[in-house]
Amino acid sequence: MALASTVYRFKIGLSDVDRGVYEALDFRVARHPSETMRYMLTRIFAYCLSYEEGLDFSPHGLSDGDEPALWSRTLDGRPKTWIEVGTPSAERLHRASKGWPSVKIYTQHDPALLVRETSKTAIHRIETFEAFAIEPSFLDALEPHVDRTTSWELVRTEGQLYVTAAGNSIAGGITKVELVEP
Repeated sequence: MALASTVYRFKIGLSDVDRGVYEALDFRVARHPSETMRYMLTRIFAYCLSYEEGLDFSPHGLSDGDEPALWSRTLDGRPKTWIEVGTPSAERLHRASKGWPSVKIYTQHDPALLVRETSKTAIHRIETFEAFAIEPSFLDALEPHVDRTTSWELVRTEGQLYVTAAGNSIAGGITKVELVEP
């Protein structure tokens, strides 16, 4: 018998100063039994830091290898943004870039792993990708502040993330990862 996913509800007051996005987010995310807390938190940050109208978690989550962690479509259903988490394969990114105008990657791993993976083969339009690395120690510090219903205030400014959870402030860095040498 397969284990069921655990559903978490997040209420996040988002102040993304770097992008000029200020939203009150209220969403649910299913954590697959094989998913680490770091990975789920990276998906949460990918959602918040890429927030746009129509952004959603993939309907089949981690169980469908052909879907991204998150995506958005235009109002008429055309592909808009494909968002990966972790260190996706170069082949997967190449396939995504052929059908989606925007590709973003958020990793909780050493960004050198992502750079190494994307340099293995030619990837269509890789120079247009946006890639970010979130400090693993920051994600680990947040883990005790995740419950089935979690409320946070999240601020991103000048490459720093600040989360206020139940009166505790936790700070960590997010760095842009250059996938192509300038």
